[in-house]
Amino acid sequence: MSGERSSGSFSARVLAWYHRSGRKDLPWQINPTPYRVWVSEIMLQQTQVGTVIPYYERFMARFPDVAALASASLDEVLHHWSGLGYYARGRNLHRAAEQIHARYRGGFPLEIAAVQDLPGVGRSTAGAILALADGQCHPILDGNVKRVLARFHAVEGWPGLPKVADRLWGFAERYTPRHQVAAYTQAIMDLGATVCTRASPVCGACPLETDCAAHRAGRERAFPSPKPRQALPERATRLLMLCRAGGEVLLVRRPPTGVWGGLWGFPEVPEGAPVADWCRERLGCEVSEHQPWPVLKHTFTHFRLHITPIYARVRGVGARVMEGPDTLWYNTDQRLGRGLPAPVRRLLDQLHRNLTGDSHGTDGEMRETG
Repeated sequence: MSGERSSGSFSARVLAWYHRSGRKDLPWQINPTPYRVWVSEIMLQQTQVGTVIPYYERFMARFPDVAALASASLDEVLHHWSGLGYYARGRNLHRAAEQIHARYRGGFPLEIAAVQDLPGVGRSTAGAILALADGQCHPILDGNVKRVLARFHAVEGWPGLPKVADRLWGFAERYTPRHQVAAYTQAIMDLGATVCTRASPVCGACPLETDCAAHRAGRERAFPSPKPRQALPERATRLLMLCRAGGEVLLVRRPPTGVWGGLWGFPEVPEGAPVADWCRERLGCEVSEHQPWPVLKHTFTHFRLHITPIYARVRGVGARVMEGPDTLWYNTDQRLGRGLPAPVRRLLDQLHRNLTGDSHGTDGEMRETG
């Protein structure tokens, strides 16, 4: 490697750029305790800063420290996570808080192995937490950093491949300085997020422009190599919006793992099962009427879900659908302080409008990732 690409030159230029142009007023940069940085890093996994900020501020107002998060119910935590997507992050955050509270008496651990052992925390996230909150010298390799390093060195191959990831980790370790680690860690993430962007990199504003191999070759958009494309599998489900007198609708808690794990939603009716028979056999109630609404499409990372909402009214409610730990009758006029998937939340809003006479049906165009 040439002198121009030495670790000192690389980090010095990145730091100089950061002191001129980097972001220094993000909410988690104010009083950057390990807890506050940890929450922000989990929220920022696969989610942009602008989306995270309002969620982060509301979350920290309700759960200002590990003890508050650990003592809260999972329902309340997921309620504050609703709409942010990738709900396993919220479940892991709550589980990790309980673990920290039990093992470390509420004090956030400051050893890399202990942090990396927390649910939902990998090597890069653990390094970022300790670098940003405690000034420890640990490399990071989030999506933004991968892009900067892959372009700077014209690293061929998808970063998800072990041999490509190992090479990028080697560069990350080489360039992470022993001093100003917190500033450098924020700087390299900011550089990828605001200058070395995926679609339209602003190379003229980049402190690494003159030595960037991808830029010299005019191939910035070729790096990093994209993940090999595969057609998203298609799945289908039927969600039963079961209403009783007074405008109350039945909600059930989903299993703790799997799609929307731990969140609240509508019962799922198996494909092909007659709705009236299923309600009688599984819920102990008689249905006076039922009708499908337009199919909604909801895109996850790994598959696309086609949702058929079915509106139904009940004449009698048996003991099996009375309220319990995992069921409740929800009045749409009230505020529900529990975690809801985005499609369920939107269907509840539409159901409320229908019940109050504001509109009819749905537009069938719901699309969301996460």
